[in-house]
Amino acid sequence: MHDIPASGPRFGAHMSIAGEPANALRAGARIGCDTIQMFTRSPNRWSGPPLSDQQVQSFHAVRSATGIEPVIAHSAYLINLASPDEALLTRSLDLAADELERVSRLAIDGYVLHPGAHTGAGELPGLERIARALTMLLADPRSGSSRILLETTSGAGTHLGYRLEHLAWLLAHVDAGAERLGVCIDTAHLFGAGYSLTSAADYGSFWAEFEALITLPRLGAIHLNDSKKALGSRGDRHEQLGEGLIGVEAFYRLVNDARLQQVPMILETPKSDDLHEDVRNLALLRELVGMYREQAGTE
Repeated sequence: MHDIPASGPRFGAHMSIAGEPANALRAGARIGCDTIQMFTRSPNRWSGPPLSDQQVQSFHAVRSATGIEPVIAHSAYLINLASPDEALLTRSLDLAADELERVSRLAIDGYVLHPGAHTGAGELPGLERIARALTMLLADPRSGSSRILLETTSGAGTHLGYRLEHLAWLLAHVDAGAERLGVCIDTAHLFGAGYSLTSAADYGSFWAEFEALITLPRLGAIHLNDSKKALGSRGDRHEQLGEGLIGVEAFYRLVNDARLQQVPMILETPKSDDLHEDVRNLALLRELVGMYREQAGTE
């Protein structure tokens, strides 16, 4: 089992819950994750079996045994809080509340949620619907107290959240409970949306804008993914680290940024059943940290 660091960045990957939620922790520990992300149920179905008490107890026991922290959940893909279709919006809110109830029972630290797609109704009306929906979701007693992390998107189709201004607007316009809202950035999505983190100038510019619009305390997770799609393409195709168009330099900057050392960094790169790609990517991230420490003379 990998020794989880007492300090420095915590790296992990999205793990499968097939069988039971605790299996995500077991798989993560097996490949050397410090942290993991997981679904709480099938991401492509509106309904699913409830969590049993045994599953919850097993999850807590395995989590304690592995020391994996924090644990992040990702929302179902079906949820669209920007939908102008009232029936779909109602189903989306109910599904999100059900997932947050699961998050609470499992004591998961954050819940990553795509803001939504306006489906042609326009960006401002879409943002207004998301803000109203988030206000309702945060007031739902099933939602518990876990943090909801709005994820940056590439802007594919009519998806909102591809500009930092979108997320800042939502944080400012949720009527109640906004203190529970945070942000998750995805490097492939940022790249597709036109944000580059590769050069020192671009990296500095992005974080200056992030701090001005959102602030670093709102950052709850980072998805580390290279991109098969070009900068500003609005495309969303993840690639192995260093094998896409973003390149290793951006990841070197992220994992060695002192401001981000307490933010979980999670892979969502393509993988085989044996997870060897995750193993390779995790090794690369730790190598990048080691390179920086050697250059700084701290090892």
